[in-house]
Amino acid sequence: MSKDFYTAVADRRTFYGISKETLVSDERIKEIVEYTVKHTPSAFNSQSARVVLLLKKEHDKLWDITKEALRKVVPPEQFSPTEDKINSFRNGYGTILFFEDTTVIESLQKQFELYKDNFPIWSQQSSGMHQFVVWTALEIEGFGVSLQHYNELIEDEVKKEWKIPNNWKLIAQMPFGKPTAKPDEKQFQPLENRIKVFG
Repeated sequence: MSKDFYTAVADRRTFYGISKETLVSDERIKEIVEYTVKHTPSAFNSQSARVVLLLKKEHDKLWDITKEALRKVVPPEQFSPTEDKINSFRNGYGTILFFEDTTVIESLQKQFELYKDNFPIWSQQSSGMHQFVVWTALEIEGFGVSLQHYNELIEDEVKKEWKIPNNWKLIAQMPFGKPTAKPDEKQFQPLENRIKVFG
């Protein structure tokens, strides 16, 4: 690891300017995904996270699907900025799709009825941790990354295109590539308004 944990957490940012260049091998990107899925925690050790890695032309295909889905709902006279935004994601090298397996969640709801309302919440929390671990790991490798949520617009087509099981629920899309522009300086709210310490 070229950075310590705290530096990597601080340096993780949202990058919209990315290119199709890669900074490491496809095998290394796959290792990051596998490590994340294996070691990131989940409630009751449910391991409900499911991840799909799309590289190169498969990545392009995802954002073509997204663009066409948006074309159906965005008025033509307003489509140009939307197209530019989608193209900025398509300009990247790859995208990671995050899913949650609803069968696992439903099974836990039946086994532990007292907590049934919490399992979907815990599932989302675990997914967020998976996203954060991958995002930070890709940042360490030098990639520019962002997190997108076109779930309802593209989920059916994504499942059809890549033969994804119906019980996998799409949570987020994470495009990445070599950074081509720096993000704006991050603004922070005062910590004294956000943290309380007792004892």
